[in-house]
Amino acid sequence: MRKLLPAGALATLLLLTPAAMPTQTSTQAADDTAAKNAQQARAELDAMVKALGGDAWLNMQNKETEGHAAAFYHGAPELGTTETYEYHQWPDRDRIDVTKHRDVVEFFLGREGWEVTYRGKKAMDKDILEDYLRRRDHSIETAVKVWMKDPNTILVFEGQKLAERHLADQVTLISPQNESVTILIDAQTHLPLRRVFEWRDPVYKDKNTDAEEYDDYHLIDGLPTPLTITRFKNDEQVRQYYVTKVTYNQQLPADFWSVDASAARIKK
Repeated sequence: MRKLLPAGALATLLLLTPAAMPTQTSTQAADDTAAKNAQQARAELDAMVKALGGDAWLNMQNKETEGHAAAFYHGAPELGTTETYEYHQWPDRDRIDVTKHRDVVEFFLGREGWEVTYRGKKAMDKDILEDYLRRRDHSIETAVKVWMKDPNTILVFEGQKLAERHLADQVTLISPQNESVTILIDAQTHLPLRRVFEWRDPVYKDKNTDAEEYDDYHLIDGLPTPLTITRFKNDEQVRQYYVTKVTYNQQLPADFWSVDASAARIKK
């Protein structure tokens, strides 16, 4: 599925495209401008990685996040919150334990998804799985650890914008597959404030926007960690996650990522 480029990134690329220049001199000037723009974009991303913890963030083994998730419908919060325990291990292992009893568990392993309840395990609904994988594929971690390492990825610095009432530097990464991720980085702290990407619905063919905003950073084990994460779909708030505890680099049990082991435990 081909992805649409953000309007700002597309406009910038058109201005920087050497094919539009009539002479060799102007082509060289455009090449120089594009190269300087890409260098600035990379410098902003490098500063973000350093602010997030540098090598400690890049080499993080795993992360557990405890908190409460609130759902929203048409911008209004639904009643109550759900207690969740989310685990992430790079590159493609994610687990979500739901409720304080942890009697509902969701696994996202590679490109597969499983839900475990007292009834046993079942394959994740297709729409839920695709939504999760899409967000994982366009996460800041993936953008840094995969996209930035590909020499064919295009980096575009798009100037400064406002995000979360903070002045932010906006950078867009465009992969060789023509997918894009835009990150707004706090101009002072260099921490990410917002991540956004666009995708086209395979059935209805309409364009959708998926965004996450990060707020209330605290230093945990030397790593700046947002304690409030808000999700948006098509600029409408759909979920807010209030983090109460974060633990990095745990020694997890040998069967922690086993769907069958989790199903056996819940059935007891």
